[in-house]
Amino acid sequence: MDQDQDQRILSRITEMVEDERRLREALASGRIDSSTEQQRLGELERELARCWDLLRQRRAKTEFGGNPDEAQARSATQVEGYQG
Repeated sequence: MDQDQDQRILSRITEMVEDERRLREALASGRIDSSTEQQRLGELERELARCWDLLRQRRAKTEFGGNPDEAQARSATQVEGYQG
């Protein structure tokens, strides 16, 4: 299993969670308005969903004897389509 790739995905997830926290702080302090926050949060949430999906795919392939490097990032539309 390519732990380095999984770690890169997890690091990216951590960065996006921090970005989300900073956006909420920026809104609370008045540096951005709520529509800007909502737009950026929407983008972050879609990208987070894609990263989590890719990580789950990689882990499933590993668990069942497949090659985790064959996992492919899916579009936000595909990921959102089965999350609901």
